[in-house]
Amino acid sequence: MSSSRPAALKTAVLGVGNPLHSDDGAGPRLTDLLSCEKESGISAFNCGTAPENFTGVIRKLHPDLLIIADASLMNESPGALRRIPPEKITDAAVGTHMLPLSHLFSYLQDCADTIMVIGIQPASLEDGDELSPEVEDAVRRLKELILSGKTESIPVF
Repeated sequence: MSSSRPAALKTAVLGVGNPLHSDDGAGPRLTDLLSCEKESGISAFNCGTAPENFTGVIRKLHPDLLIIADASLMNESPGALRRIPPEKITDAAVGTHMLPLSHLFSYLQDCADTIMVIGIQPASLEDGDELSPEVEDAVRRLKELILSGKTESIPVF
């Protein structure tokens, strides 16, 4: 799977969200799945609700591509994936966690050649530790897009 990724591309993924609020756990689930792909060369970090705790490691890694994945209210169908430009991060209700993702994005701008925020439309943010089937499917699709280096194919919000 990872063989189609450019060999020199160093990728890091921050999965943000609260896995105790159903689909808000999409980002952490993604990084858990990516962590199982030992041969991928992708650095994946389950940030939970405190992505700011991972800024030091991202500064040290200085990846070519930093992907921040989070559940995002975008008025789309559950499981929809969208690349969210920096100026629309608040429009997509991304980063309802300890540090707004717009601040995290700004803080890390000089730490990666490219930063991509990917939103996953939740079906539910109610208490619960299971992802909806639509979001579980979206997380698996996103994992494959990351492994194949095809995240640019995700529509822009």
